[in-house]
Order: sequence, then C-alpha cells, then structure tokens
Amino acid sequence: MGERKRIFAFIFFIISISSLHLLHASDDVYDATFYESFDDDFEGRWIVSEKDEYNGVWKHAESEGHEDYGLLVSEKARKYAIVKELDEPVILKDESVVLQFETRLQNGLECGGAYLKYLRPQEAGWKPKEFDNDSPYSIMFGPDKCGATNKVHFIFKHKNPKSGEYVEHHLKFPPSVPSDKLSHVYTAILKPDNELQILIDGEQKKKANFLSSEDFEPSLIPPKTISDPDDYMPKDWDEREKIPDPNAVKPDNWDENAPLEIVDEEAEKPEGWLDDEPEEIDDPEATKPEDWDDEEDGEWEAPKITNPNCETAPGCGEWKRPMKKNPAYKGKWHAPLIENPAYKGIWKPRDIPNPGYFELKRPDFEPIAAIGIEIWTMQDGILFDNILIAKDDKIAASYRETTWKPKFTIEKEKQRAESDTGSSGLAIIQKKVFDLLYKIADIPFLSAYKLKIHDLIEKGESQPNLTVGILVAVVVIILTLFLSIVFGGKKKPARVEKKTKTPAAETSTNQGSAENEENKEEETSKGPRRRVKRDN
Repeated sequence: MGERKRIFAFIFFIISISSLHLLHASDDVYDATFYESFDDDFEGRWIVSEKDEYNGVWKHAESEGHEDYGLLVSEKARKYAIVKELDEPVILKDESVVLQFETRLQNGLECGGAYLKYLRPQEAGWKPKEFDNDSPYSIMFGPDKCGATNKVHFIFKHKNPKSGEYVEHHLKFPPSVPSDKLSHVYTAILKPDNELQILIDGEQKKKANFLSSEDFEPSLIPPKTISDPDDYMPKDWDEREKIPDPNAVKPDNWDENAPLEIVDEEAEKPEGWLDDEPEEIDDPEATKPEDWDDEEDGEWEAPKITNPNCETAPGCGEWKRPMKKNPAYKGKWHAPLIENPAYKGIWKPRDIPNPGYFELKRPDFEPIAAIGIEIWTMQDGILFDNILIAKDDKIAASYRETTWKPKFTIEKEKQRAESDTGSSGLAIIQKKVFDLLYKIADIPFLSAYKLKIHDLIEKGESQPNLTVGILVAVVVIILTLFLSIVFGGKKKPARVEKKTKTPAAETSTNQGSAENEENKEEETSKGPRRRVKRDN
C-alpha cells in the first residue's frame, strides 16, 4: 500500500505542476495586449481583402503532426491579403512593445514573404475589405525570401517632421530566414531607449538603435550638412592626375600595321610526313545496320577512325608552316603618360547646412490599429500562428515556452529520427556495394588486381564516406584492364621534332618532354591533333 500511495502522490504532483503551467499560460492571455491563437476559425474575426488581385485562399488548418491550428496559405503562386482590427490601438511610445508570431514553412520557401504588417488607424486612408499593398502601415516585420533576398525584415514608416512625408526605414544587415520546414517564432522588442532586438526562436539575432545611421537605411535623423545642389564644377577644373605627353612623337620606325604573328619560314616539314594520307578514314570493319532505312535514315556512312598509316608518321595531310611571334610587332602607338601640371584633384561640391535636418530623442511611431498579412508567394503550406503583441518580453517568452517550443521539439525529434533512418538505410546500401565488389574481385580476369581491390574495399568499410570514390576506382581498374586487352600492343607514335641527330638517350628524353608539351597544347587549344604536331 505504501508504494501505491507514493505512485498516486507522484501523479498528483505532476498534474498539479501541469495545472499551474496552464494557469500561468492562461494568465498571460490577459497580460497580452493582443493574442491570436487561431484555435477557432478565423472567419468572422479576420477580414479577407476583396480586391481582385488577392485571390489566394486562406484556410483554418492543422499544423502537420500537431493538433494545433493556424492560418494557412493554401495555394501556390497567389497573392494573399487578410486583416484583423484591434479592439484598441497600440501606442508605441514611452514603454516597451513586443511583436511576436510563429510561422511554419511546411513546403519550404523559395520565393515569397511570410511577414506581418502592423497597420496605422483607418483615418490614414484604408479600409479592411480593400486592404492591399498600399495600405499604410507603421511596422513591417517577418521573413522574406526570393532570389538574392533572404532576410527577416524590419521596416518602419516614419513621418518626417520637416516635409510631412512618410519615409520607409529598413533595418540594415537583418538576420536570415531559417532554411527548414520547422515551426519558428519571430520576436521584435521595441524599447523606450531606442533599442530594437530581433529574436528568432528566443535567440537574439540582431540588436540595433532606431536613431543610428549604421543600423537603418535611410537614417531616421538626416545629416547636418549636405552637398550644395547648386554648386557646379568649374569649367577649368582638371581632374586628370596624368595626361599623355604632348611633346612625345611616334618614332619613325614604329610600324602600327605589323601583324602579331608571321609564318615561320625556317620551319621544315618533318621527315616522313604523309602528304597524301587523310588524318581519318572510314572504319573498314563497320557494317551498315540491318534495320537501316535509307529513305528514313538517309544514306549510311561508315564512322571515321584515325588513319592507321598516320600512327607511325609525324603527321598526315597537307603540311603548312606554323606561325610564330612577329619580332617587329609593336601595336598601336600611344604617347607616354606624364604628371598633369593642371591637376587639381577630384572635385566635389561644397557642404551646406541641411535644410531638412531635425533632431529626435526617439521615433514618433504611429499607433498600431490592425494586423495584416499581405504577401505574394510561390509556395503553399505557409502557416501563421500565435500572433502576439505585449508590453513585456517575459510575457512573449512565456508564450514561446508554452505554444512554440513543444511543437518545435516534436518536429526536431522527428527530423532527427528521419535523418537516423536515412543514415541506417545508407549503411545497408554501402554493405551491399562492398559485398558486390568482393564478388567482382573474384572474377578470374581480375586476379592480378584482387589484392588491390580488397585493400580498397577494406578502406571503404572503415571510412564509409569513401564508398563512391572506391566504387569509381574499381570501375577504372576494370575499364583499364578491358581496354588493354582490346587495344593492347598499340603504342603512341614517335614524334619527329627537327632534322637533327641526337644521342639515343637524349632523343628519348626529348621525346617524352615533347609529348607532355603536345598534351598541354591539345588541352588548351582543343585543335586537331595532327595540326598541333604540324605547328611544332
């Protein structure tokens, strides 16, 4: 009985802790300025834009693998717009404000946005059913990815106190969007000391100051001075540091028309060159396929092969003298450069006081009266959830702990399990490959290479990441042996360089060097093999 009481006591303790946890999360709901969990259908609470271009269908759907609902982007290549008016505007002055929401890119994100717009009051000139890209917002925050763009936006619109115009100020060097299909929570903390913090999954990724020109583009506070727009460079201002020497004269012997290369008249045709032999001939062993139809396939022609008579000769076909660099080539004549005596430096307009300059102790943010999602995306499966506005990051942290983290933990564990399954599957495949290689090594005609193949297999078994390389190495061994059997006995023809007599040992060395040079030239020029020989 004592043991049973202890078990019941433990269960009661767990239930009590869970109840307190839920009670704490429930209390946070009342502490939040705004919270949307999407546990209930959004229809009747959120307003879908009725503008024709926004034809994407929003759905109330479960997140994959969870019994948790969100707002789903259900179709590809569509524009979406939906808005939720707040009961009371959120004032972004004199105290901290935390903006937070979750997204899950269930099908990835190649090109599209997944950000929120925090809209100004309707007096600014917009209507919920006509919500679109031009609806005035105070802050735009969240992921955006397409092509070279990959960032978590933070943009705020601010009214210039001098001009009265609203200017977009973009966060410089924002964090990147996580490149997976897991749930992520994005948090922006606006503090009364002008500090901005961007968190992804509760981890700070960016800290900035609203008044700093290093953090926002354009800077919220304009520069004190600007270049005078009415100042122009004087006509006699010379920015050239160096000029052609006006006293220089082209030499009388300077021939601008001399070609870069000329024919090498000293070159001699190598002895044994076969002028009347073509480099390629029809393959005498080729036969016309039985199913060849001249009417449909055209007249059959035998494939070409290298003329065997050219194999032992220095070359075939018409011999031509190679080209060589023209020693008389000088190119276009230009006067040499000298220091410019009239040089005054690079001109720039003078600085004047900026008539648009103003000072601020902190941004004058417009109130947030509604939250809108207005995006264009090529992907479906984007799920928005747990949108929060709060006055304290502790509240936002509590929501991250109770709404986001449990889902993320489950998704991460599933991802890890799938990865482990994939790894074990790969190990099975590798074992099958090695078993096959052992059987291949036992083939009689590979007996001379059996030990070498076994060494490769043993190395692969100890280092599985080398499997592909080892497989390729074995294939190369087999192909090399096969080709040596089929084409065995053929040797590369000797190369005739010049009509000079040299000792046998020296001739052998020069021949090897010449063959290396030939290979380099062939790789570079991609020209006909015989022509390369001829040019040498």
